Amino acid sequence: MKNIVILTGAGISAESGLKTFRAEDGLWENHPVEQVATPEGFARDPDLVQRFYDERRANVMGAQPNAAHKALGRLESEWDGELLLVTQNIDDLHERGGAQNTLHMHGEVLSAWCRACDTRHRWDGTLCDGPACPSCGAAAMRPDIVWFGEMPYQMDRIFDAVARADLFVSIGTSGAVYPAAGFVQEASRAGARTLELNLEGSAGSHFFDKTRLGPASELVPRWVDEVLSARG
Repeated sequence: MKNIVILTGAGISAESGLKTFRAEDGLWENHPVEQVATPEGFARDPDLVQRFYDERRANVMGAQPNAAHKALGRLESEWDGELLLVTQNIDDLHERGGAQNTLHMHGEVLSAWCRACDTRHRWDGTLCDGPACPSCGAAAMRPDIVWFGEMPYQMDRIFDAVARADLFVSIGTSGAVYPAAGFVQEASRAGARTLELNLEGSAGSHFFDKTRLGPASELVPRWVDEVLSARG
């Protein structure tokens, strides 16, 4: 086994105190997702959306990486093959857990995107007051988040890595949000082994070769120990 692709979802950050994206009632932090996670919602009420992501930004900055994030950081640093960590999460807990090669397919809450000059900037303050873009000076900054109806980032790179993977691992995902939910089937068709680590069975559990259930902070460090021990 040489190439590993790991997909993470909200479940891996839940133990750090960050709520999963969409609750069973269809709300995200007490807001309908259509209100705060669509281009149409932003066009209707940009102040509401900016305030919403200001709060998410503050929550992320107050959270700490847990044992699962740290274990994946360790795996990346010690693995001698190719490893791509793809996350659907908008927090930076993977990076703070030690991962250096994380692809945020749904964007990052600690990033702001200027719609005027198409430049992205690291951002840890508010966007509510319409700050000027550091690159062009326009007041056209929005959260650098992929909303419903927008194309996730770097899909070509992800599909290329999945096609070459020997092992595909999904951690803390619902298995219900596409295109990420389809990665396991792509990996299987390419001949990769597939493993799901999740708190409970997901909508896509039946696509995986194996599923292990339990908290990410317990399952992921144990699995990383197994992978690194098996090298010898």
